[in-house]
Amino acid sequence: QVQLVESGGGLVQPGGSLRLSCTVSGFTWDHGSIGWFRQAPGKEREGMSCIRSSGLSSYADSVKGRFTASRDSAKNTAYLQMNSLKPEDTAVYYCAAVRYRTCPPLRDYNYWGQGTQVTVSS
Repeated sequence: QVQLVESGGGLVQPGGSLRLSCTVSGFTWDHGSIGWFRQAPGKEREGMSCIRSSGLSSYADSVKGRFTASRDSAKNTAYLQMNSLKPEDTAVYYCAAVRYRTCPPLRDYNYWGQGTQVTVSS
């Protein structure tokens, strides 16, 4: 059974940084992808980033240049480094896993973490 646990959320001022972690168990990194998503109050969940089995990552336009996805297979952990945070980045952030080598749409992700709150406010 694949399990994901996020951590690293919190309150940060505009312009600040946070690093989210996603510890994954029961998952083979070479055969799957990890996606990062967020959901703000009253809005649909949206994709932020995905890191493929190859290690290559992709980003939504809204976070490109500010967010960086990475992974440490030895630690079974994926990371989302978030810089230059804005109030509109406030949301619950989720990581999710799928046994595809490329990054599918949100609906295809099978396994989800519980989410971690990120609040950007002065």
